[in-house]
Amino acid sequence: MSDFPHSLIEFQSRFPDEAACVRYLFAARWPEGFVCPACGVGKAWPLQTKAWTWECARCGRQTSVTAGTIMHHSKLPLTLWFWAAYLMATHSNGISALQLQRQLGLGSYKSAWLLCAKLRRRMVASDRSPLAGLVEVDETEIVCRSKNDPLTGGRGRSHQGKILMVGAVEVADGAAGPGRIRLQQVSDYSANSLHPFLKANLAPGATAKTDGWAGYSGAPGVTHDPHVVGSMAAHIVLPWTHRVFANLKRWALGVYHGLRRKHLQTYLDEFVFRFNRRRTRHAAFRSLLGIAAAHSPLSYKMLILPEAKA
Repeated sequence: MSDFPHSLIEFQSRFPDEAACVRYLFAARWPEGFVCPACGVGKAWPLQTKAWTWECARCGRQTSVTAGTIMHHSKLPLTLWFWAAYLMATHSNGISALQLQRQLGLGSYKSAWLLCAKLRRRMVASDRSPLAGLVEVDETEIVCRSKNDPLTGGRGRSHQGKILMVGAVEVADGAAGPGRIRLQQVSDYSANSLHPFLKANLAPGATAKTDGWAGYSGAPGVTHDPHVVGSMAAHIVLPWTHRVFANLKRWALGVYHGLRRKHLQTYLDEFVFRFNRRRTRHAAFRSLLGIAAAHSPLSYKMLILPEAKA
């Protein structure tokens, strides 16, 4: 879609009703024409008795345009799904569920939260390519508040009252600026936590530039380039990771008034999704709906589970 809308008025003109949304989803799912998910035949006819559903000419299977996507069985109109995806993808700093409820005129906060949660859970493409070349890697902490944690978190390397995470930033040629990023929550900063992160997010042969923390040493498949900080400021050695961490913490406080442990990874995934598409925010809508259309639906019970169990 080369003439993709770049404003709210253009978006409303492009997707004014359910039929326009269905045409977009149909083209995204079956760019070469309908293909039956059961038998692979491309011949089908639309049903008059079921909205946006096609019946295979060979096996008779009935397939809705939203079947197998996060929008399946949703009682909300597709226009609301499209508006929610557009606002989440194009807002420069993101949008909270409360803001989305007000913008879309939803009757309950729960409906807005479900929309945001389902879209946020689908901001990671399963086939995304790992970071390559020179990659800065570092750890950081976000202070969180719970009944048992102090307001400011523990001091120094104490983990009390803190959420631990590791980040990686792909450095552009000539260190001109940051490329793509990855963020992940970890239980500690040991090799048992850091090595799997490097394996999952760095391409074989990539160079991991770190501050010399022992947990990175010996990671298989990557070249370790330690730069011991010493008395030097850490942001001098690893400037892009520290800039990403600073932006993350300001974003978390400004949009969500802080993050909590239970759903932390989905918020990190949202930040990564937004950062990696910062120069193509309007095209990010296509990415978000495209990823969402390729994933199975999530129930409310699945969404409220801690991510380690979901």
